Amino acid sequence: MTEPPYHDVTGSGPVLLLVPGGAGHPMGLGPLVDRLASRFTVVTYDPLGLAHGRLGPAVPDQRPADWSEGAQRVLEAVLPAGERAYAFGTSSGGVAVLDLLVQHPRRLAHVVAHEPPCVTVLPDGPERREELIAQLDGPGRPPAEGASATPMGVFLAHVLRSFTAYLPGPGPDSGSGSGSGSGIPPRRLTVAAGAGSRGDLLYRTSELLADRIGCPLVQFPGGHLGALEHPVEFADLLADTLCSGGGDLP
Repeated sequence: MTEPPYHDVTGSGPVLLLVPGGAGHPMGLGPLVDRLASRFTVVTYDPLGLAHGRLGPAVPDQRPADWSEGAQRVLEAVLPAGERAYAFGTSSGGVAVLDLLVQHPRRLAHVVAHEPPCVTVLPDGPERREELIAQLDGPGRPPAEGASATPMGVFLAHVLRSFTAYLPGPGPDSGSGSGSGSGIPPRRLTVAAGAGSRGDLLYRTSELLADRIGCPLVQFPGGHLGALEHPVEFADLLADTLCSGGGDLP
């Protein structure tokens, strides 16, 4: 049997799949995970294995579907038969959990996607996407390969372009209960945006994405890095949002 992708498990309770942002390295998320582990079995997914000794070797360009299918394989390994998991992703991880919900809605109780950079949802999305890429991927990009590789280098080289182009489309169960043709059941999703991001590109993106899908938008502590900046408050609101959002499933 093929081994599931890299992941770590801590805590007890219902399964909560956590997908980090950037290149998927969970650096800095320890306090958030520790807080959540008092209420959930937290499964931290490391899609490229960067926190498990694979930082440095070359990796191919990544697609949201690569991460979501890996996440599904992790769930198959850790989730008891007949049960649903909760899922949380931030930034590029938010894109991954959106695609996971499109492709495998029956395995998920509720999903929170925090500031997923789906900027093409905006009326001027293509232009804003190019500006975002230019802003992040300018001169002095950190290396993505070799002994001096960094997670940011991997993100800029192999994740940024594909993930910022993502919009949720119809999935295998799109004929039942999905919002506006997106393939996402609106009652199973909450889009989150940081209070400190108000007026920024990704806050506006989150607002329009939630409106397009027909799901709630919830304001979380901090900005785009709120999960690192305010881990306790962020974790408590996340737990409450997941549990209250997943209570009305058919």
